[in-house]
Amino acid sequence: MKKETISEIEAQLHEIEDENDPRIITWTEDSRKGVQSLLKRWKKRQDKKRHQEEKHIEMLMYEQRLRKEGYHYIAGIDEVGRGPLAGPVVSCAVILPENANLLGLTDSKQLSIEERNRLYEQIYEQALAVSVSWVTAEEIDEMNIYQASKYAMEQAVASLDPKPEYLLTDAMTLSTNLPQQSLIKGDALSLSIAAASVVAKVERDQYMSELASIYPAYGFERHMGYPTEMHVNALKTYGVIKEHRRSFAPVKDIVSQ
Repeated sequence: MKKETISEIEAQLHEIEDENDPRIITWTEDSRKGVQSLLKRWKKRQDKKRHQEEKHIEMLMYEQRLRKEGYHYIAGIDEVGRGPLAGPVVSCAVILPENANLLGLTDSKQLSIEERNRLYEQIYEQALAVSVSWVTAEEIDEMNIYQASKYAMEQAVASLDPKPEYLLTDAMTLSTNLPQQSLIKGDALSLSIAAASVVAKVERDQYMSELASIYPAYGFERHMGYPTEMHVNALKTYGVIKEHRRSFAPVKDIVSQ
């Protein structure tokens, strides 16, 4: 019997999920290094997927408990952009369906750009509701960053349709009559909060990349407004623009000179 080529085996491995598939058993006994290398990569992918499935179940714990209590529209809320010297703070609120399938979703900071963009599309495809709220650098200076973050989150919640019945927030208590639970590092604990984290991160990064085309000297597409050495040096060289938060050091120090 003619042996399958390595390319033929590779094509089949992309379709196989079951480790007990008789083809896997046959190929395990194949002495060719190329085949064994393919099997090793396949097993690694399977292990990663299994871990993602386990994590996915774990991150639905809060939502499942609340559904058992009678809540159907559970919103996860998060924000990004507290630490930068420039740009807005962006908040997002997301209501996911009970059957949401978002393998690999976790805290946006732990994901690659490619993973965030893939999940961003999936979240919009699956979510019952998504709402994004922005607070500008000027408004941050007027309110302070804590109040600006809180305001952005409350505005995102207010714009949801359908309206939420319960809120899961990332380390923030909102001014609302809705029942809520604040979770420390919630974007790594709740799928709904993680979804909000990814949407807010992707949309803010897109904005900062667009800003980079207007102000190329600052390199916003590289640091997204955070206080890197490159950004601080650009501030000292080219000065402050309207997107900078004038209440933040070292922007405040440069403005006062």
